[in-house]
Amino acid sequence: MRATVIHAPHDIRVQEVPDPSIQQPTDVVLRVLRACICGSDLWAYRGESARQPGQRIGHEFLGIVEEAGSEVAGFAVGDLVVAPFVWSDGTCAYCAEGLTTSCPQGGFWGSVGSDGGQGEAVRVPYADGTLVKLPAAAAADDHLLTALLALSDVLGTGHHAAVGAGVRPGSTVAVVGDGAVGLCGVMAAKRLGAERIIALGRHQVRTDIARTFGATDVVAERGEAAVEAVRELLGGEGAHAVIEAVGTEQSMRTAVGITRDGGSIGYVGVPHGSGTGLDLGVMFDRNIALRGGVAPVRTYIPELLPDVLSGTIDPSPVFDLTVGLDGVPVGYKAMDDRTALKVLIKP
Repeated sequence: MRATVIHAPHDIRVQEVPDPSIQQPTDVVLRVLRACICGSDLWAYRGESARQPGQRIGHEFLGIVEEAGSEVAGFAVGDLVVAPFVWSDGTCAYCAEGLTTSCPQGGFWGSVGSDGGQGEAVRVPYADGTLVKLPAAAAADDHLLTALLALSDVLGTGHHAAVGAGVRPGSTVAVVGDGAVGLCGVMAAKRLGAERIIALGRHQVRTDIARTFGATDVVAERGEAAVEAVRELLGGEGAHAVIEAVGTEQSMRTAVGITRDGGSIGYVGVPHGSGTGLDLGVMFDRNIALRGGVAPVRTYIPELLPDVLSGTIDPSPVFDLTVGLDGVPVGYKAMDDRTALKVLIKP
């Protein structure tokens, strides 16, 4: 089959690799219908996250079960399913608590020795604990398939940030980051009943999507200017709940600066850079809470799926460029150049 591999920074290739096969009786082999490029993939693309030459890449996908191991109980050949970005056994103590990303048997797609999502097929370990079945009819609905793909990562990650930030009906929310996760954080905050949502971003195409998703205000400034602008909008006080969806030192400093005393920050931006941006003394004095991390999206999919199927929420606008497998290298460059928000892949 063909799959996307990374050989070196800025060296993404689509090439022939061995077909996946059942290795354990709990496996399935999945034919990929939709995949995409994540903002976190860019850290490997830029050389900021180490990868072995020839390693697979990609962790967001959905598709059709082509083959199922003898111990797979919940899925059959022909089922349409979505995969969260981490596989998990569904039976350990962490999975029972909903923290599927800490499953001792779990792993990330594209890690050494595993298939990546940006290919024609994927071997899925622990299928019963990992995959979620989708309505078969969705396979014929291109728009719905695109929206459902967001369940594999960005929608659940935005929701995780909103939950971590303590978003509740009537609250005021600020979102740092205008990437796909930040925009899905806006959508999640709206879904959870936020009354006012301030999106921080300076790219009009992205902030227009933020407004569509529920943002009531947009702040284009950065750094201290952004802190001042948000506080001015809120009568000198910060937001009850702040979503941090970037992961840099500056973005975290901004998040702390725009949080109301007694408020909370939900952080899901993959940390990178020279420091954390956190001053525990400031957070202590102002009673600011910090919650978040790697989103256990498998836990959130059953909650979010009905709203996507009904059209109550539609995250599909975050995908603004579509490519086939041959176009994946171009898709990486487009996202790195910020000429694309999130690239959809149709293998």
